Amino acid sequence: MASRHLSLRIDTDTLERLEAESRRAGQSRSQLAKALLEEGLRMEVHPGILFRSGPAGRRPGLASGPDVWEVVRVFNGLRAQGDEALRSTAELTGLTPEQVRTVLSYYAEYGDEIDGWIRRVDQEASRAEAAWRREQELLRR
Repeated sequence: MASRHLSLRIDTDTLERLEAESRRAGQSRSQLAKALLEEGLRMEVHPGILFRSGPAGRRPGLASGPDVWEVVRVFNGLRAQGDEALRSTAELTGLTPEQVRTVLSYYAEYGDEIDGWIRRVDQEASRAEAAWRREQELLRR
């Protein structure tokens, strides 16, 4: 992706908070500012979506609900289509149909990213299960 330079002035308090957060996150000020700007623009286009920090990085989620990937995993696992899939996803996740639509709208635009989250979670679950099985084998000796 091509990039261009942007110069802007921000107040001292904001810059100090950016510097402190960049040290905590182990990122440069520019990397963090770029990520936060991108997230803010995404949240503006997709009301109801916010970003959370976690051990695997920042990820999109519903403001009052689960991560986007969690809802998408349920939706993609259904045999139903259309409104039936939307209603089933809402029932299975305890969300409203409007919340599911919010997730699907975000997924429609950033599907590759969300599919990547699902793959990473699946890989980590497989590694954890394999480690547990090896431990169980040792305990049975």
